[in-house]
Amino acid sequence: MKTVNVGIIGGGLMGKEVASAFGRWFALNDYPLKVELKALCDINPETLDWYRQIDTVDILTTDYRELLDSKALDVIYVALPHHLHEQYYIDVIESGKDLLAEKPFGADLNAATLIKKHADQKGCFVRCSSEMPFLPGPQRLIQEVLSGNLGQIMEINAGFYHSSDMNPMKPINWKRQSRYCGEIGVMGDLGMHVLHIPLRLGWKPSSVYAQLQKIITRRPDGQGGWSNCDTWNNATLSTNVSIEEEEIPMRLEMKRLAPGETNSWFIEVLGTKGGVRYNTKDTKALWLFSMEKEQYWKRVDLGFQVPFQTITGGIFEPGFPDCFMQMLAAYFAEREGFIESRFGCVTPEEALMSHKVFAAALDSNKTGKAIAVKY
Repeated sequence: MKTVNVGIIGGGLMGKEVASAFGRWFALNDYPLKVELKALCDINPETLDWYRQIDTVDILTTDYRELLDSKALDVIYVALPHHLHEQYYIDVIESGKDLLAEKPFGADLNAATLIKKHADQKGCFVRCSSEMPFLPGPQRLIQEVLSGNLGQIMEINAGFYHSSDMNPMKPINWKRQSRYCGEIGVMGDLGMHVLHIPLRLGWKPSSVYAQLQKIITRRPDGQGGWSNCDTWNNATLSTNVSIEEEEIPMRLEMKRLAPGETNSWFIEVLGTKGGVRYNTKDTKALWLFSMEKEQYWKRVDLGFQVPFQTITGGIFEPGFPDCFMQMLAAYFAEREGFIESRFGCVTPEEALMSHKVFAAALDSNKTGKAIAVKY
């Protein structure tokens, strides 16, 4: 069996999720590829200590260029603050290695454009991370949309809610400072997750009317003082998309201050004959709308139906580590040419389109007008 060797730059939360997925790679049934974690880079030596327990890791370093220079590595996953994406992604691409990038694929539109340009020129396989669509619910939702059962689509609503910032005394971090996360703020943090399925289904916003909110503007700095929190906390985007030559409203929401929501990703598609909705708040539930003599929503209790089959029984309930592993399986399957009809990771083109939507949203918020999205 062929083995693909992977390095990670950025050993924090998401780096550990990737390492964990590789550690149970054998849980994938009949997956014709072995993937191993071989190298880890983080500027904090204490972070490296966690990775010492992984037997396959040969390189632990604070200098990411050791990974770029290693002839043993095939793919590098990068999970760093947004302002570092441009430099690190381009350096990985120019080293000739393939890249799995974290969203939002650069802090702004200019960075995303440059990253994609280098990827196109070098011919590397590059994809962007977005995990939630790989849960069974979103996969079934996509099937329902493509089946034609919904009739003429009338409305689309999608979003991602967090409540982690509801505490005004929570110390500031890089995601709450525009010099690190970019002017797009919460759109960069959550927006790619929201747009992944719509863009894959061909629903490209033609115009955007944005309402952006900076709600908590100062936070403790962790050293006894205060720091300015200058990013957008919440974003509501009212967009138009063209579906079968009809202009359809699509509402996109990204919120860090959503009371009671810990990590709720959702999507709803409504049509003249039916509807479908899914929310991770109720992981197993897919809701389908039917219109017969009476109109009603029915709940389908989903099991473990995932794109890449695993040892897990079909009646069991999936969680975040499972959809993360499915996303990685999709990345390597597409890279090796056996993804077939399965849903794939965010492409550089889709990541760039999302940035164009976010840039239009910034302009809309400044002018108070709907702004056309230029692709």
